Amino acid sequence: MEKPNTVTCTAPVNIAVIKYWGKRNEELILPINSSLSVTLHQDQLKTTTTVATSRSFQEDRIWLNGKEEDITHPRLQSCLREIRRLARKRSKDGDRALDSMRLSHKVHICSVNDFPTAAGLASSAAGFACLVYTLAQVFGVEGELSEIARQGSGSACRSMYGGFVQWIMGEEDNGKDSLAQQVAPETHWPELRVLVLVASAERKPVGSTSGMQTSVQTSRLLKHRAESVVPGRMEEMIEAVQRKDFAAFADLTMKDSNQFHATCLDTYPPIFYLNSVSQQVINLVHRYNRHYKETRLAYTFDAGPNAVIYTLQQHVPEFVQTVQHFFPPETNGGEFVKGLPIEQVALSEELRQAIGLEPLPKGISYVISTKVGPGPCVLEDPTQHLLGSDGWPKKTL
Repeated sequence: MEKPNTVTCTAPVNIAVIKYWGKRNEELILPINSSLSVTLHQDQLKTTTTVATSRSFQEDRIWLNGKEEDITHPRLQSCLREIRRLARKRSKDGDRALDSMRLSHKVHICSVNDFPTAAGLASSAAGFACLVYTLAQVFGVEGELSEIARQGSGSACRSMYGGFVQWIMGEEDNGKDSLAQQVAPETHWPELRVLVLVASAERKPVGSTSGMQTSVQTSRLLKHRAESVVPGRMEEMIEAVQRKDFAAFADLTMKDSNQFHATCLDTYPPIFYLNSVSQQVINLVHRYNRHYKETRLAYTFDAGPNAVIYTLQQHVPEFVQTVQHFFPPETNGGEFVKGLPIEQVALSEELRQAIGLEPLPKGISYVISTKVGPGPCVLEDPTQHLLGSDGWPKKTL
C-alpha cells in the first residue's frame, strides 16, 4: 500500500478587540462590520491538524479531539470544496505537477485543540484556520487563504495571520473583498501581554451562530453599532496599535467589549454570555486602574464568560497576585497559572483595600499567561503527525 501524503500544521487563537457580531450573508459568512484582533501565541493556545491523502481512502473523514465528526457539515464542505477547486485550477494552469488522480484522492483529517472547545475561547477560529492552512499545504494551494477560512468560521480568517489583524468587511456580494489583513506583526509590541482568565470551560449556553442571527433580527443597537460606531473605532484602534498607545488601546477594547455585550442584552430574547465572575472581573479591572490613576489593564469578553486581559509585561506579576487574592483557587487543584512563567510578588494592603471586593472562591479555574504570536505554521517533524503512517488516527489520541 502506498504511503499517504501527510502534512501537519498548527494555527493560533485570536481574540477580537473590535468585535465581529452579525452577518449580512449567512452562507458566505460576510460580516455586518469590520473587526480587529490580536493573535495569541501558539506555545500556549493552538489547534494542531494533520491531513493525509491516499488513493486507498474510501471517503473523506474527520476526527476532532479524538472523536469522529460528521464530515458533511456545510462549513467543512465549503473549505474542502474551495481548496480542491483552487488546486484543480493550478493543475490545469500547469503551475504544478498535480495530476487529477491525486486531486481526486479522499482526505483523512485529524485535529486537536489544547484549550477548551466551544467555551468562548475562539476554538472554531483556530480550528478552521488550521484546517484550511493544512489542506492548502497538502494540495499545493498558495495565495489568499483568509477568504476560504472565513467560510468555515468568520473569525478564522483573522487566525491566518500573526500579530494584529483586521478583517475588512468588504462590499462585494460574492465576498471576494471580505478578507483578513495584518495591521502589525507579532514582533511590533513585545511588552504586550495577554492573560486568559478561565471562568468556565463548559459549552456556552447560546452558540455564536444562532446568537448572531437573533441579534441581527432583533437588536436596533447592533445596527447602530455596525453603521455608526465600529468604522470610527477601527481607525482609532489601528492607530493605537501602530503607536503602541496602551491607554487608547485599552479604553477602546473595554468599550467595544461592553457594547458587544450590550447588543446581546438588546437582542430579544436577551443573550447572557457574562456571569457573576465576569462582572466581578470587570469591577476589579476598573478599580485597579482607578487606584493607579492610569489604564494599566483592559478586559474583553467574547461570546462566553472567560475574561481576556491585556496589559504590559511589568504589570503582570501584581495583577496575577490580585486575581489569586480575589478569586481564591481550589487548594487541591492543578496549577493556577499556566503558560509563560510569572514571578511571585506580594499584594500590597493598599491595593487590596482600594479594590475592596468580596473574594469569590473558585470563580476562576486557572489563568493562561501568553503574549502576541505568529500565524499558522507547518510542523516538519513527522513524529508530530496525529495520523499514523497508514493515515488513520494514532491510538494515543
